[in-house]
Amino acid sequence: MILGSTALLILLVLATLRLAAEICLSLLNCKEVRRHAGSPPAAAGAIMDAETHEKSTAYTLAKSAFGRVEHVWDAVVLVAILACGVLPWAYARVTSALAGTFLEGAWAQVIFLLGTGIVLSVISLPFDWWGQFRLEARFGFNKSTPGLWVGDKIKGLALALAIGAPLLWALLSLVRWIGAWWWVWGFALVFGFQLLMLVLYPKLILPLFNKLTPLPEGDLRARLLALADRTGFHATTIQVMDGSKRSGHSNAFFTGFGRFRRIVLFDTLIEQLAPEELEAVLAHEVGHYKRGHIPKTLAVVSLMMLAGFALIAWLANSAWFNPAFGFPAGSDHLAATFLLFSLLSGLVTFWFTPIGNFFSRKHEYEADAFARDAMGGPAPLIAALRKLAQKNLANLTPHPLFSRFYYSHPTIVERENALNAGRLK
Repeated sequence: MILGSTALLILLVLATLRLAAEICLSLLNCKEVRRHAGSPPAAAGAIMDAETHEKSTAYTLAKSAFGRVEHVWDAVVLVAILACGVLPWAYARVTSALAGTFLEGAWAQVIFLLGTGIVLSVISLPFDWWGQFRLEARFGFNKSTPGLWVGDKIKGLALALAIGAPLLWALLSLVRWIGAWWWVWGFALVFGFQLLMLVLYPKLILPLFNKLTPLPEGDLRARLLALADRTGFHATTIQVMDGSKRSGHSNAFFTGFGRFRRIVLFDTLIEQLAPEELEAVLAHEVGHYKRGHIPKTLAVVSLMMLAGFALIAWLANSAWFNPAFGFPAGSDHLAATFLLFSLLSGLVTFWFTPIGNFFSRKHEYEADAFARDAMGGPAPLIAALRKLAQKNLANLTPHPLFSRFYYSHPTIVERENALNAGRLK
């Protein structure tokens, strides 16, 4: 009982500290946005006209207020489900009910994990719906329908069951098959699966949600293929995705690797940008590839994943971690450790968010510099960034502390200054 009370106290402290930081950062950012609402700095004023900046300010403030409600709700739900004992109660009921059947052991734990995941997802659905059909719709971004939204949720659930169940079963069975070193093979299994998904996702999963069509012949396709040739980025195809059926936001990305590489453009992006600006955006994406950002990121992710598996193995065999939250200890109850780790790890990793974003912003600067050099100057990319900021109602005046903590991309003003200064070649 003392150990449980100590664990609850630690949980409350960590959850409160994260929530306080989230709310303080949000309020600090809102104060900065309001300060510049009527008179934006000259650099921001050159990007948006007064009417668009006013709408951008309203969008930022609305998202921030909604985000604070979500932060409070998430913290309350996390503490409540861990403190009330419903999770160990459900675990005991599921495993005991399936004992002696063909679903005992690893499959019983898989059913517990998937069932818990579904319940937690259902709890968050009202926020998802409100964000889509109230917040995004209020500012003209929502293009989805209730039917499409429900269909996406059903497809996502079906995929989670079809793909997640066998993967979880194999992962949880490794303890019985291999023993104490299961976590090394567990890491190899999950990391290998992620690499496989880089190839299979655009071919098998993405088409379940979006229609992908080849970019038609014409000036744009000729430009983009010429860019790919002169930068040494050889993709198998350039495809257009109908992102406009869900959102007015725009994007471009490439998926896969090696001979499976393909370029994907949102149809909204094609509508919003001129051919030369689209070429500059693609040059930026190519820059990530040419500067080695993808393998660097994969290397960091793999090391963190390996460390996470090692920590989970240690926690599962400890005499205090699982029992502190009402679960039995030992690697035979690995599902409980996985669940607790997934729920609690965010309370710690939250504080490392600025570190990851620092390197992400560094990569963005490098990709911008590559695009500038590939396009023979900064003008096309700057023009594209300005249009995207306008169309997406980007926040041009975030508080520096907020942007340093949360932003994976530099602000557009910072990117323009770097491009014009010619740094990070």
